[in-house]
Amino acid sequence: MNRMPTWQFRTLVLLLLLSIGTPTNTFAQSGRKRVGNVEFPNSGAAEAQPSFLLGLALLHSFEYPEAREAFHAAQELDPDFVMAYWGEAMAWNYSLWYEQNAEAAREVLARLAPTPAARAALAPTDRERAWLAAVETLYGDGDKQSRDDAYERAMAKIRLDYPDDPEAGAFHALAILGTAHEGRDHSTYMRAAAIAEDVFRDYPEHPGAAHYIIHSFDDPEHAPLGLAAARAYSGIAPDADHAQHMTTHIFLALGMWEDVVRANERADAVVDRDRAERGVGPSFCGHYNEWLLYGYLMEGRRVDAMALLDGCHRSAVAESGGMASSFSEMRARYIVDSEDWDGPALSMTADYGDRAGPPLRDAWLEGYVAGMNGDAESAREALVEFRALRPAAEQEMRVDGLTDETYQRRPEVLELQLEGLTLIAGGDDAEGLDRIEAAAALEAQLPFTYGPPAIDKPSHELLGELWLKAGRMEEAALAFETALSRTPGRVPAIRGLQTATSALQAGSASSSP
Repeated sequence: MNRMPTWQFRTLVLLLLLSIGTPTNTFAQSGRKRVGNVEFPNSGAAEAQPSFLLGLALLHSFEYPEAREAFHAAQELDPDFVMAYWGEAMAWNYSLWYEQNAEAAREVLARLAPTPAARAALAPTDRERAWLAAVETLYGDGDKQSRDDAYERAMAKIRLDYPDDPEAGAFHALAILGTAHEGRDHSTYMRAAAIAEDVFRDYPEHPGAAHYIIHSFDDPEHAPLGLAAARAYSGIAPDADHAQHMTTHIFLALGMWEDVVRANERADAVVDRDRAERGVGPSFCGHYNEWLLYGYLMEGRRVDAMALLDGCHRSAVAESGGMASSFSEMRARYIVDSEDWDGPALSMTADYGDRAGPPLRDAWLEGYVAGMNGDAESAREALVEFRALRPAAEQEMRVDGLTDETYQRRPEVLELQLEGLTLIAGGDDAEGLDRIEAAAALEAQLPFTYGPPAIDKPSHELLGELWLKAGRMEEAALAFETALSRTPGRVPAIRGLQTATSALQAGSASSSP
């Protein structure tokens, strides 16, 4: 097949997009999706470029199913378009979740040609062969960790060989993030941030650069460094629901609750618009709604939070377990942060099928509420149930490949909390506080995880509240300060710190001569 030079097809694509009224500042605006500005010179046919570039921009915003559709459309227009197969295979790799569907990706590559050597022979340039070789490494031999590491090295070489290529920089940053299998590693994340920031500086409308900066900085210590990218990303890709949500990784880490709510409402609006086009009703469960409910609670909007939880409960019941795990998380979050110990949320149930994680969370929640109500017998029963469920839940995490240390050790923290609350409810305050202190000490050792607290009731915050009840204001203030270092702006901790500080100030004033 004859190929036209890169400059000719890019000019042709631009003229084509202008002719259909698409904005001139991006090749990724298809007239249907505004998802960012990307460029990727390649030897594919001119007529396939809009679909390819749309897929590339969607890929950078983790809109994986639509990205695969776009890359497949490019292949239909140009069956020999090597990079379109590369893109579709890449859309089966979920770097930040440390997951991939390797078999599906290998099937995509096999459609191009049956072997890596045969596929390489179809790539007409050294650059395209390098990109294809990198994805072959990603889905090649060995365990996933070793393949992720090898892929990162391949992307490092591409970036070195093509230093002016923004895609090389963006995908190398993402590859680095994908090597942190054991959880957040600041040195790894800062390496990725440095590369992504270089791309963002030179290409401020690049969706991947903004996206990967946010992921690199989405912890309380570094979040201020990601605020500019967060502010920009929603405008870069207004039709990508993940882009709208992703900004809240920074906003939440800074306790910017109004921004958390507004961004997740925008993300839901994009999702619901797409669902409406398919004749499906709005979504009430899922990742965006979990964060939205948390934002509502931090703003004190309990009615809105309850309405969202009620909608998710209806979905969980109607879909026979499909949304039950999300419902379990939202229910626990609502009850803990609203402190509604005897409201209607307590009686909501769902069928979890064979999942072990949600029942474990529910057992913890029952024990937590019982402890808050001073019901020692119910707390003990919940603790027994929690212990019985814990081995299956931990095995489920191993099967699911959830290797993050914080989530692996989360059941240990929760069990210590339940033990402490059960003892306190039974009248043994000293031993109970020791257990809660142990939970707090363990939690403080764990890597930070982005988003709403991985431990539904942060242990230092719980400890602070118990110190308040015991009248030990100095210990309470210190516990709340520690809690806020991990969850900035979290309202219960701020409220507790204010109470402890006011009591200390009043005590100091009364003791003055």
